[in-house]
Amino acid sequence: GYSAIGIISDYEDQPLIINSRHGRYAIATVGVVQNAHQLEVNACAKGAHFCEMSGNEVNPTELIAYLINQGKTFVEGLQIAQDSIEGSSSILLLTKEGIYAARDKVGRTPVIIGKKEDAYAVTIESCALPNLQYQVEKELGPGEIVRITSERIERLKCPGDCMQICSFMWVYYGYPASTYEGRNTEEVRNICGEMLARKDDVEADFICGIPDSGTAHAIGYASESKIPYRRSFVKYTPTWPRSFMPQNQTERNRVAKMKLIPVRELIEGRRLLFCEDSIVRGTQLQDTIERLYTEYGAKEVHMRPACPPLVYGCKFLNFSRSRSVDELATRIAIRELEDGEYKHLEEYADATTERYRAMVDKIRERLNLTSLRFQTLEDLIEAIGLPKERLCTYCWDGAE
Repeated sequence: GYSAIGIISDYEDQPLIINSRHGRYAIATVGVVQNAHQLEVNACAKGAHFCEMSGNEVNPTELIAYLINQGKTFVEGLQIAQDSIEGSSSILLLTKEGIYAARDKVGRTPVIIGKKEDAYAVTIESCALPNLQYQVEKELGPGEIVRITSERIERLKCPGDCMQICSFMWVYYGYPASTYEGRNTEEVRNICGEMLARKDDVEADFICGIPDSGTAHAIGYASESKIPYRRSFVKYTPTWPRSFMPQNQTERNRVAKMKLIPVRELIEGRRLLFCEDSIVRGTQLQDTIERLYTEYGAKEVHMRPACPPLVYGCKFLNFSRSRSVDELATRIAIRELEDGEYKHLEEYADATTERYRAMVDKIRERLNLTSLRFQTLEDLIEAIGLPKERLCTYCWDGAE
C-alpha cells in the first residue's frame, strides 16, 4: 500500500526528507524546542551543520532529525530526541518499514490513530478522521512510540505515567469537533460558558462571542443565563490567517480587524456581554472594543474570558507567536502596579487576592470595558473534566 505524512506549518519547512545512517525517511513535528540554540551549538561542535531560516534560526524539525540520527535505531533516536528537548515535540517519521509516531514525552499535544479497512491514519485533531471514514482506534500515551503499517499498530515504547496535556487546546486552539483524552472541545467550551454565567449577575441585552472560539463559550453562557445569544460580529475567514500567528503587532491588528464584520443593528444602543476564549496581549481586543463604542454605538461592553489571566508565557508550545512575556496584558498591568517590576506573580495568579483584583481592574481600564471577569482555574479544570495533575496549567499558575 501507500504511506505518506504531511503537516500545515507556517514558519518552517515540513515535512523534511532526511538521508541518514537509518536510510532515507521523512519527518514532521509539532511543538517547540526551547533549548534549540544549545542543541545546535552542541551538534555543530561535533561536526554537524544545518540550513538557516530567516532570523538566523535553525529549522527545529531538522534539529530533531539530527537528534534522531544519533540513535542506533529509529526508536532509540526518538527517545534521544524526547529526552533532549526542553519544550515539547510530537513526531512522525515516514520510513520503508512504516510510519513511526511518537507523542511528546509528557503528552502536551495529542497523537490520535484512526482505522478503517486496510488502512490507518495518525493525526493531532480527531475531527480529521470521520469524513475520511476512519474511526478512532487509540490515543498514544505520553512518550509512547508506535510503528504503523497497513496491517497493524506495533507498540515500540510504552507510555509514561506523567501526563501534562495542554489545557489551552480546549480553551482556544483546539478544533471544536475534536476530542482529546475523551473530552470534546465544543462541549468543554459550552460548559465553560455555563460556569461563567453561574457566578455572574450582570445585566445585558445580548450575549455575544468573539468568533470563532468565543462562540461556543457564549452559547453556554446564554443557555445558562437565559439572556439571548446574538452574533454582533460575523467572521470572514477566507484569505486571512489566525490573527494570533503573525509576529508583527501591526499585522496582527490588521488581520483581526478585517476578519470581524460588525452587525450595527445588534450593537447600537445595546448592553453587550462578550465571551472570549482568553486575553493574551489585549491589543486586538482593545481596538475591537473601541470600534464598538465609537463606530457602532454600543452602550456597555462586558467581557468574560473563558480562562484565567495568562500570567506566565508558555514554554512548551507555540500557541502564541509573541516574542516576549512582556507583551502579555497581565504583565503590562503588573508593571504598572509594581513600578516597572515583575513581583508577587503567585499572588497575581491567585483569584482570591487583592493583587489579582487590582491587576484585573488595570486590564479592564486599559481595554475600556464596563466590566471584566475571568474564569477561575478551578472552574476551567472542572469543565475540562480531567484531573489537574494530568493537565498543563503553566500559563495561568506557573505550575510545572
